[in-house]
Amino acid sequence: MDDKELIEYKSQMKEDPDRASASCHRDSAGLLEFLKWDTGETIQGLRANLTRAIETLCGVDSSVAVSSGGELFLHFVSLASLEYSDYSKCKKIMIERGELFLRRISLSRSKIADLCHTFIKDGRKKMAKALCHLSVPVPVVLDAAVGYIMEKVDLVIVGAEGVVEKGGVINKIGTNQMAVCAKAQNKPFYVVAESFTFVWLFPLNQQDVPDKFKDKADTLRSADWTGSQRGAPWVDYTPPLITLLFTDLGVLTPSVSDELIKLYL
Repeated sequence: MDDKELIEYKSQMKEDPDRASASCHRDSAGLLEFLKWDTGETIQGLRANLTRAIETLCGVDSSVAVSSGGELFLHFVSLASLEYSDYSKCKKIMIERGELFLRRISLSRSKIADLCHTFIKDGRKKMAKALCHLSVPVPVVLDAAVGYIMEKVDLVIVGAEGVVEKGGVINKIGTNQMAVCAKAQNKPFYVVAESFTFVWLFPLNQQDVPDKFKDKADTLRSADWTGSQRGAPWVDYTPPLITLLFTDLGVLTPSVSDELIKLYL
């Protein structure tokens, strides 16, 4: 499987409604197929090919979750190379571990839902679109009105593209201002994120977030693109103003360094 076939496979997965729940799931499935079809003859060559495949996927989708999920997949399957010297047996174990990794991340959202639902009272389970479809009045708040509306809410729940080592999150632009407003008005601020979004980064401020995560992949590939042309990035960094993290590993405090170490070491 070459780079073009890998990207095509990712596109087909995205169009499948049963398997399009998470970008990381699609990319991990693509990496698993790449692993199965790889024609390399050495473990080192296989690892190099997987690394190149991850770089290819990141070139199509520059989100933090794709980068962290790819690195985690590579780390998870590569441990077999330390246990088996025979190439054919090692590759077989790699494929088995890749399938296990895929099963785990496919169950992550249901695990998070089980852990998180007790924190959400009855009547707050539907998204605005679904409620409007049922003729239930639901206001959609403008980003600029977050500070105004915050005093009326009970809690704030957001997702995350990446959970960094310091305990903050990288997410869609505007998440930071929501967290600041929630903190100022003593409202609990919860983050819902799968464990594969834990990323080995330690930003201290907005400028420390790598540029490759701030813009779409096609923008970054543009020949005449320079960072000075950026208006507003697609993501921002929210420092540890978070009450709790709901993950498939459990309900965590913002200090997630221990869990990151368990994943990467």
